[in-house]
Amino acid sequence: MLLLGYDIGTSSIKATLMDAQTQQVLASATAPDKEMEIIAAQVGWAEQHPQTWWDNVKTATGRILATARIDVADIQAIGITYQMHGLVTVDANMQPLRPAIIWCDSRAVKIGNEAAEAVGRQKCLEQLLNFPGNFTATKLKWVMENEPDVYTRIHKIMLPGDYIAMMMTGDAVTTTSGLSEAILWNFKDNRLSKMLLDYLEISPDLLCEPVDTFSVQGKLTQKAADQLGLKAGIKVAYRAGDQPNNAFSLNVLNPGEVAATAGTSGVVYGIGAKPNYDAKSRVNTFIHVNHQAGDPRYGVLLCIGGTGILNSWLKHNVMGAGDDYDRMNELAEKVSVGSDGLVILPYGNGAERTLENRDVFASFNGLNFNLHKKAHLLRAAQEGIVFALNYGLQIMHAMDIEVKTIRAGNANMFLSPLFGRAFATVTGAVVELYNTDGSQGAARGAGVGIGIYKDFTEAFGGLSKIKTIEPDTRLKPQYAEAYRRWTDVLAQKLGGT
Repeated sequence: MLLLGYDIGTSSIKATLMDAQTQQVLASATAPDKEMEIIAAQVGWAEQHPQTWWDNVKTATGRILATARIDVADIQAIGITYQMHGLVTVDANMQPLRPAIIWCDSRAVKIGNEAAEAVGRQKCLEQLLNFPGNFTATKLKWVMENEPDVYTRIHKIMLPGDYIAMMMTGDAVTTTSGLSEAILWNFKDNRLSKMLLDYLEISPDLLCEPVDTFSVQGKLTQKAADQLGLKAGIKVAYRAGDQPNNAFSLNVLNPGEVAATAGTSGVVYGIGAKPNYDAKSRVNTFIHVNHQAGDPRYGVLLCIGGTGILNSWLKHNVMGAGDDYDRMNELAEKVSVGSDGLVILPYGNGAERTLENRDVFASFNGLNFNLHKKAHLLRAAQEGIVFALNYGLQIMHAMDIEVKTIRAGNANMFLSPLFGRAFATVTGAVVELYNTDGSQGAARGAGVGIGIYKDFTEAFGGLSKIKTIEPDTRLKPQYAEAYRRWTDVLAQKLGGT
């Protein structure tokens, strides 16, 4: 009995085939070979074509089947995780009307700010646990105001994962967790936010009906099965945004547990049993995957948009043709803590929530042509990302979210020993790395969704910790000084915006 999980990321699509009984990964594949393009027609914009996601889902699936050589009839369920907060608009034939406006797009910030003021900032926090910001709902309002010809043809709006599930099953549905990440959920009354829909003049008819996160949400159509090389009738039984799913993949389900990831964006995601919010909405609260009315679970999400994308930018624009991330990590290790005074602010991927949705861009500060070399850029980048995450963590601490241990997958920037040590030392948290990733979490979620696993404990029988990173007390003073310099530069930058 096999499970198939898909991670619809910003940079790539990853698929994993898992044996449900042994919980061993039989095969995994990623597509495309180079990171997917983010289309930026204007400063602050970020779009991707939904068809590109689907094409790479097909490619990744084909690569898995070529590697595993299994009987596709043994695949029982599919799970999907996806980049959050995007906007996909489709017509009555379920065809995309325009490129998707993705999570790091900043064009709707002004609309979100105006909505918060008009509706009432405190009312937004009490009902939505967030300001409208530049999330899915306000992106739709931007389309209404700027592309009325597109807006009038919209049949349904979808999150990226909803779109991929619809391509598989033909059914347009979403989840309550997804509605909360779109900032369309009234946490106070446990229903759609009529308040925000009315203000934005959005008809609820444009929204997909919600289904349970762990449930049979549709079955693979013959058309989709032919395109994927799979068998029709496979159940799609789980979907969740990438950060709730990252927490799920690490078995982070209960109050006090914390997960992290450092892919294109960097995230710390803590679980609570009570609805909580930051007064400035610099971190955001959503419905977690295992939330139930009688046993609530909320995820508080700290997101830094400029994380792995900074490392990727350095790889493609600074490094040589044969250099990979391992080589970059080796070079960065040759430089001492603090990068000899070089400070990098990693905020180059749109408006940053921890900075109250300001777009301050990335910057290199204190660069000395006679002192700093390529290795300094690489180390300062990793340190700058860690410092940005720690800056956001202070907001979570102020919300009484205690962060003593953080679980993460042994992937992305946590593959860098320098990054892992710096993250643990600067934050003061013990970091535990596990043998999992988002696509594996989606596969396990699909197993829960069709009842192969009787509970979450059984679903994570194959999860194992492979490394523990303790804070390095010897380096604590040096990192504290480097962090102080970094915050000074950030304060100067914020003072000028």
